[in-house]
Amino acid sequence: MKSHKRIVLAYSGGLDTSIILKWLQENYKAEVIAYTADIGQEINKKKIIENAKKLGVKKIIIKDLKNNFVKDYVFPMIRGHAIYEGVYLLGTSIARPLIAKDQIRVAKKFKAYAVSHGSTGKGNDQVRFELGYHYFGPKIKIIAPWRIWKLKSRTDLINYAKKHGIKIPKDKKGASPFSVDDNLFHTSTEGKILENPKNSAPEFIFQRTTSPEKAPNKASFVTVGFKNGDAVTVNGKKLTPSKILEKLNLVAGQNGIGRVDLVENRFIGIKSRGVYETPGGTLLINAHRAIESVTLDKKTMHKKDQIMPKYAELIYNGYWYSKARFKLQKIIDKNRNKVNGFIKLKLYKGNIIIVSRQTKSNAYSMKKVSFEENKTFNKANVEKFINFHKKQLK
Repeated sequence: MKSHKRIVLAYSGGLDTSIILKWLQENYKAEVIAYTADIGQEINKKKIIENAKKLGVKKIIIKDLKNNFVKDYVFPMIRGHAIYEGVYLLGTSIARPLIAKDQIRVAKKFKAYAVSHGSTGKGNDQVRFELGYHYFGPKIKIIAPWRIWKLKSRTDLINYAKKHGIKIPKDKKGASPFSVDDNLFHTSTEGKILENPKNSAPEFIFQRTTSPEKAPNKASFVTVGFKNGDAVTVNGKKLTPSKILEKLNLVAGQNGIGRVDLVENRFIGIKSRGVYETPGGTLLINAHRAIESVTLDKKTMHKKDQIMPKYAELIYNGYWYSKARFKLQKIIDKNRNKVNGFIKLKLYKGNIIIVSRQTKSNAYSMKKVSFEENKTFNKANVEKFINFHKKQLK
């Protein structure tokens, strides 16, 4: 291949993607552009730049996408109350489409002929990345090293790194490390002792949540304001989408909220066990359901609940940019303009308790629901209603 050809690599600055970077240089004789999307993960920009430069990379791009991530990806998903297999709030799944989209943007800008990622051959992320790549750049080649190289084990990777002078973090010598993925929405931890479902998760793996046992003995209160279905204020203060999530992550995490230990069914057919932390997201989805309960009608709410499992599965499987997901999003957002108001929550040792709901919506009628006699509800029609449904049993 000619030396002027370029490949854009999704680069974290860590051991695995540094090895991939060197491997791409060796095997494709191309210039590698190191691309990092900042979506709120723990990031060391200095380390990323330093490690890439040591490998001869001239073009290093670190793009801040935090606000875009929350506004255009997390918030639409929260409006759909997306939960995969009853517990997973899709923190990793929702991040990949955005990274893929922006990586293709960079590839087109610098006329790169290929893009590459560091996802393993057994995981879901390879699917999510590559469906995103195909949607925005169908003619751009995709290179997935984990599916084609001859490095078969962690030992092989360590030896390759030593051979090429790539720095090896101490925690990655010997036994395989925990696999950690994080962004502004969540943190996931997999591997090592977690692979055996009989083992309990050690406390030290949790990064953004306090255990309920060690959470404060005094409750915290937080009020989330909604406009057109999205959170816009926290405790009366207007914030950007990313700042809202940062604030809610902090207060929810301090109160032991958002931990999930699950065995999930991966898209490619493997069961995997992981521990996820989504403090702010857990708070948000509870608050959103609460504000919808007093602003939306029964038919709309139940329709959303019916389509949610399919909507969540589409996101999990990497179909964020599919016609099927777009169609369901239209149903989800049909009456979002009605979802306005404030939800006050009490947070205490892993629990989220709704304190109050305030809205100007008239979807909830105090007159109709009152136990006091009133003329707004005709009880004489109830018997006809019941008799009609008795016939439906047959």
